[in-house]
Amino acid sequence: MQGCPRRDQPEEEQTEIHAGHLRHLFELRKRGILLINGPVIDDPVLKGVSIFDTTDLEEVRRLSESDPAVQAGRLVFELYPWFGIPGDGLPSGIGDTGLSSG
Repeated sequence: MQGCPRRDQPEEEQTEIHAGHLRHLFELRKRGILLINGPVIDDPVLKGVSIFDTTDLEEVRRLSESDPAVQAGRLVFELYPWFGIPGDGLPSGIGDTGLSSG
């Protein structure tokens, strides 16, 4: 995800959009579609990276377009097909914050 020029919403609206963005990501994670997601720190353009568990680029496009932050024009996405070695993954517990989406 990248930031885009449409980042001038009032603070209250920004908070609402961000909350919707996080709910969207947590729901995708809960459904097992989104494997890894997180923000990029200290980059003026790149805002986050997501790895989806699918080979269907149209599904990823549809899911990304349904993100409230994308719909509000605060984020734009680019798709890059990628694959890992079978069995790749984070060791158990790495990245587990214990946070719940609700």
